[in-house]
Amino acid sequence: MSEFAGKSASDEREEEKLDTRYEVKRLTGLTVFVIVVTLLAVLVAVAVAQDNESSSAQDKYSLKSPSGIAFSDFRGYEDWATVSSARQDEILKVIVANPKMITAFKAGVPLNGQAFPEGSMIVKLQWKQKKSTEAQFAVDVPDVFTQAFVMEKDSKRFPTTGGWGYAVYNYDAASGKFAADAKSLSDCGNACHTTVKAKDYIFHPYEVR
Repeated sequence: MSEFAGKSASDEREEEKLDTRYEVKRLTGLTVFVIVVTLLAVLVAVAVAQDNESSSAQDKYSLKSPSGIAFSDFRGYEDWATVSSARQDEILKVIVANPKMITAFKAGVPLNGQAFPEGSMIVKLQWKQKKSTEAQFAVDVPDVFTQAFVMEKDSKRFPTTGGWGYAVYNYDAASGKFAADAKSLSDCGNACHTTVKAKDYIFHPYEVR
Protein backbone atom coordinates (compact mmCIF):
# COMPACT_ATOMS: atom_id res chain seq x y z
CA MET A 1 0.00 0.00 0.00
CA SER A 2 2.79 2.40 0.93
CA GLU A 3 4.69 1.46 -2.24
CA PHE A 4 1.61 2.22 -4.38
CA ALA A 5 1.07 5.46 -2.51
CA GLY A 6 4.74 6.40 -3.01
CA LYS A 7 4.53 5.78 -6.76
CA SER A 8 1.36 7.83 -6.96
CA ALA A 9 3.00 10.76 -5.19
CA SER A 10 6.02 10.50 -7.53
CA ASP A 11 3.75 10.40 -10.52
CA GLU A 12 1.90 13.40 -9.26
CA ARG A 13 5.15 15.33 -8.87
CA GLU A 14 6.17 14.46 -12.43
CA GLU A 15 2.80 15.51 -13.70
CA GLU A 16 3.10 18.77 -11.78
CA LYS A 17 6.54 19.35 -13.34
CA LEU A 18 5.18 18.62 -16.78
CA ASP A 19 2.22 20.91 -16.17
CA THR A 20 4.56 23.64 -14.96
CA ARG A 21 6.82 23.27 -18.02
CA TYR A 22 3.82 23.31 -20.31
CA GLU A 23 2.44 26.41 -18.62
CA VAL A 24 5.82 28.17 -18.86
CA LYS A 25 6.07 27.30 -22.55
CA ARG A 26 2.49 28.41 -23.12
CA LEU A 27 3.04 31.72 -21.35
CA THR A 28 6.35 32.23 -23.15
CA GLY A 29 4.72 31.55 -26.50
CA LEU A 30 1.85 33.87 -25.64
CA THR A 31 4.28 36.61 -24.61
CA VAL A 32 6.24 36.28 -27.84
CA PHE A 33 2.99 36.39 -29.81
CA VAL A 34 1.87 39.55 -28.01
CA ILE A 35 5.26 41.20 -28.62
CA VAL A 36 5.20 40.32 -32.32
CA VAL A 37 1.64 41.60 -32.74
CA THR A 38 2.53 44.81 -30.89
CA LEU A 39 5.61 45.38 -33.03
CA LEU A 40 3.60 44.81 -36.20
CA ALA A 41 0.97 47.27 -35.01
CA VAL A 42 3.65 49.88 -34.30
CA LEU A 43 5.27 49.34 -37.70
CA VAL A 44 1.93 49.66 -39.46
CA ALA A 45 1.12 52.84 -37.53
CA VAL A 46 4.50 54.36 -38.41
CA ALA A 47 4.10 53.41 -42.07
CA VAL A 48 0.63 54.96 -42.21
CA ALA A 49 1.87 58.12 -40.51
CA GLN A 50 4.77 58.44 -42.93
CA ASP A 51 2.48 57.83 -45.88
CA ASN A 52 0.06 60.48 -44.67
CA GLU A 53 2.89 62.90 -44.08
CA SER A 54 4.39 62.31 -47.51
CA SER A 55 1.01 62.63 -49.19
CA SER A 56 0.27 65.90 -47.41
CA ALA A 57 3.74 67.34 -48.04
CA GLN A 58 4.21 68.97 -51.42
CA ASP A 59 6.55 67.44 -53.96
CA LYS A 60 7.71 70.70 -55.55
CA TYR A 61 9.61 68.77 -58.19
CA SER A 62 6.33 67.51 -59.64
CA LEU A 63 5.52 71.04 -60.81
CA LYS A 64 5.81 72.19 -64.40
CA SER A 65 5.62 75.72 -65.81
CA PRO A 66 3.15 76.82 -68.50
CA SER A 67 6.06 76.73 -70.94
CA GLY A 68 6.68 73.08 -70.11
CA ILE A 69 9.78 73.49 -67.95
CA ALA A 70 9.80 70.94 -65.13
CA PHE A 71 10.98 72.07 -61.71
CA SER A 72 12.59 68.63 -61.42
CA ASP A 73 15.13 69.71 -64.07
CA PHE A 74 16.64 71.85 -61.31
CA ARG A 75 16.64 69.17 -58.63
CA GLY A 76 19.30 69.91 -56.02
CA TYR A 77 19.52 73.64 -56.77
CA GLU A 78 19.40 74.30 -53.03
CA ASP A 79 23.05 73.22 -52.83
CA TRP A 80 24.39 74.73 -56.06
CA ALA A 81 27.32 77.15 -55.95
CA THR A 82 26.65 80.88 -55.83
CA VAL A 83 27.33 82.94 -58.94
CA SER A 84 26.41 86.39 -57.65
CA SER A 85 23.90 88.35 -55.62
CA ALA A 86 21.75 91.43 -56.18
CA ARG A 87 19.27 93.72 -54.51
CA GLN A 88 16.17 95.35 -55.93
CA ASP A 89 14.01 97.61 -53.79
CA GLU A 90 12.89 95.33 -50.94
CA ILE A 91 14.12 92.11 -52.54
CA LEU A 92 17.35 90.25 -51.94
CA LYS A 93 18.53 87.91 -54.70
CA VAL A 94 21.07 85.13 -54.81
CA ILE A 95 22.00 83.60 -58.16
CA VAL A 96 23.19 79.97 -58.20
CA ALA A 97 24.15 77.63 -61.05
CA ASN A 98 24.59 73.92 -61.60
CA PRO A 99 28.12 72.41 -61.70
CA LYS A 100 28.26 72.39 -65.54
CA MET A 101 27.56 76.12 -65.69
CA ILE A 102 29.92 76.91 -62.81
CA THR A 103 32.70 75.09 -64.67
CA ALA A 104 31.96 77.19 -67.76
CA PHE A 105 31.98 80.40 -65.71
CA LYS A 106 35.40 79.50 -64.27
CA ALA A 107 36.69 78.83 -67.79
CA GLY A 108 35.82 82.40 -68.74
CA VAL A 109 32.38 81.97 -70.32
CA PRO A 110 30.76 84.19 -71.51
CA LEU A 111 33.33 86.99 -71.37
CA ASN A 112 35.66 84.94 -73.60
CA GLY A 113 33.08 84.99 -76.36
CA GLN A 114 32.01 81.39 -75.81
CA ALA A 115 28.48 80.28 -75.07
CA PHE A 116 27.41 78.21 -72.10
CA PRO A 117 27.18 74.49 -72.85
CA GLU A 118 23.92 72.62 -73.28
CA GLY A 119 22.52 71.56 -69.92
CA SER A 120 23.65 74.72 -68.13
CA MET A 121 21.15 75.82 -65.49
CA ILE A 122 20.93 78.95 -63.38
CA VAL A 123 18.45 79.92 -60.65
CA LYS A 124 17.71 83.30 -59.12
CA LEU A 125 16.45 82.90 -55.56
CA GLN A 126 14.50 85.80 -54.07
CA TRP A 127 13.67 86.83 -50.51
CA LYS A 128 11.86 89.74 -48.98
CA GLN A 129 14.37 91.53 -46.83
CA LYS A 130 14.34 92.91 -43.32
CA LYS A 131 16.63 94.80 -41.00
CA SER A 132 18.70 92.59 -38.76
CA THR A 133 17.85 92.95 -35.08
CA GLU A 134 20.98 91.09 -33.98
CA ALA A 135 23.86 92.64 -35.91
CA GLN A 136 25.90 95.43 -34.31
CA PHE A 137 25.51 97.50 -37.48
CA ALA A 138 22.78 98.28 -40.01
CA VAL A 139 22.36 95.33 -42.36
CA ASP A 140 19.55 93.85 -44.42
CA VAL A 141 19.05 90.09 -44.24
CA PRO A 142 16.66 87.62 -45.95
CA ASP A 143 13.21 87.43 -44.41
CA VAL A 144 10.62 85.44 -46.39
CA PHE A 145 11.52 83.36 -49.43
CA THR A 146 9.29 84.29 -52.38
CA GLN A 147 10.47 82.96 -55.72
CA ALA A 148 12.77 80.79 -57.80
CA PHE A 149 13.37 82.15 -61.30
CA VAL A 150 14.99 79.43 -63.42
CA MET A 151 16.78 79.22 -66.76
CA GLU A 152 18.06 76.17 -68.59
CA LYS A 153 20.09 75.83 -71.80
CA ASP A 154 18.56 73.46 -74.32
CA SER A 155 18.83 74.71 -77.89
CA LYS A 156 16.63 71.95 -79.28
CA ARG A 157 13.73 72.76 -76.95
CA PHE A 158 14.13 76.56 -77.01
CA PRO A 159 15.51 77.48 -80.46
CA THR A 160 13.65 80.81 -80.65
CA THR A 161 14.95 82.23 -77.37
CA GLY A 162 18.67 81.82 -77.79
CA GLY A 163 18.59 78.26 -76.54
CA TRP A 164 17.37 79.27 -73.07
CA GLY A 165 14.11 78.30 -71.40
CA TYR A 166 12.64 80.44 -68.62
CA ALA A 167 10.19 79.73 -65.79
CA VAL A 168 9.09 81.18 -62.47
CA TYR A 169 8.08 79.21 -59.39
CA ASN A 170 6.50 81.30 -56.64
CA TYR A 171 6.66 80.27 -53.00
CA ASP A 172 3.87 80.91 -50.50
CA ALA A 173 5.35 81.03 -47.00
CA ALA A 174 1.95 80.62 -45.32
CA SER A 175 1.24 77.26 -46.95
CA GLY A 176 4.87 76.27 -47.45
CA LYS A 177 4.17 75.41 -51.09
CA PHE A 178 5.49 76.34 -54.51
CA ALA A 179 3.35 77.08 -57.57
CA ALA A 180 4.30 77.57 -61.19
CA ASP A 181 3.69 81.20 -62.14
CA ALA A 182 0.91 81.31 -64.74
CA LYS A 183 2.37 84.57 -66.04
CA SER A 184 5.92 83.25 -66.40
CA LEU A 185 5.65 83.31 -70.19
CA SER A 186 5.27 87.09 -70.02
CA ASP A 187 7.67 87.49 -67.10
CA CYS A 188 10.95 89.30 -67.64
CA GLY A 189 12.51 86.25 -69.22
CA ASN A 190 13.83 86.31 -72.75
CA ALA A 191 12.29 89.73 -73.34
CA CYS A 192 14.67 91.22 -70.76
CA HIS A 193 17.63 88.93 -71.35
CA THR A 194 17.98 89.85 -75.02
CA THR A 195 19.73 93.01 -73.81
CA VAL A 196 22.66 90.78 -72.77
CA LYS A 197 22.58 88.52 -75.83
CA ALA A 198 26.29 89.14 -76.31
CA LYS A 199 26.87 87.45 -72.94
CA ASP A 200 24.73 84.45 -73.91
CA TYR A 201 21.70 86.07 -72.26
CA ILE A 202 23.19 86.01 -68.75
CA PHE A 203 23.23 89.21 -66.69
CA HIS A 204 25.36 88.20 -63.73
CA PRO A 205 29.04 87.31 -64.04
CA TYR A 206 30.74 84.85 -61.75
CA GLU A 207 31.93 87.14 -58.97
CA VAL A 208 35.46 87.03 -57.58
CA ARG A 209 35.62 85.47 -54.12
